[in-house]
Amino acid sequence: MSTAETVRDGAVHDGSVRDGAVHDGPVRDGPVRERTPARRAAAAWHADPYVRALNAGRGPLFLRRADGWMLPLDVERWCADADAADRTVLRRCQGPALDIGCGPGRLVAALALRGRPCLGIDVSQAAVARTVRAGGPALCRSVFEPLPGEGRWGTALLIDGNIGIGGDPQALLARVAQLIAPDGLLLVEAAAADVDERVRVRVDDGRGDMGTAFPWARVGVPALLHHARAVGWNPVEQWTARDRSFVSLRRTPPLPRSATER
Repeated sequence: MSTAETVRDGAVHDGSVRDGAVHDGPVRDGPVRERTPARRAAAAWHADPYVRALNAGRGPLFLRRADGWMLPLDVERWCADADAADRTVLRRCQGPALDIGCGPGRLVAALALRGRPCLGIDVSQAAVARTVRAGGPALCRSVFEPLPGEGRWGTALLIDGNIGIGGDPQALLARVAQLIAPDGLLLVEAAAADVDERVRVRVDDGRGDMGTAFPWARVGVPALLHHARAVGWNPVEQWTARDRSFVSLRRTPPLPRSATER
């Protein structure tokens, strides 16, 4: 499957991605696991409105708050090829790249097409299957579960609002720090608005069909930088493309120990 690296729990090397098996068609992820909080939150993305939208390649689809406010989800863009704004992200990737919440896989597919080592993860089986069909290696997995190549990824991606995964940006950023190499790069897309909210939402098709509630977060650039610094990330670069806002981050190097601490 393309020239993407194999990513295993013990090694990263050339070949096809394996963790169990990833191939063209439905992607199996072993036996059903205990319903941890991460798994219960992930179940919302198996709801019919989301699966139907991915299968159709179009919306309408929204994240709906309890107060009725709805955030449109750009399903058509997610299901298309990487656009000019996406390419500004792809150009900044270094080493093997992990796309967290890869959705239908346009970024993973674009990286694989370029011969770049990469892996997408998503809690939606439909999203993973579509990613694999597009030529991108992917696994059906939550970011909070054990993952291949922990501590060795050169780049991690949190694009399309995925800084909201789990409803706790600091917890997510701390988890990503465990996944990438010490000198690795994190590329995050922030909300265009100056917002910092943690809410419970449902996937809603705008016609009365909704999924189960799950925690989510939205953060603009100022809030993202605040949360990142709180868990040891430093901003490297900020940029905008096609009205989308992006930030790159690296881990803060540990301070040298003093003579009395040695």
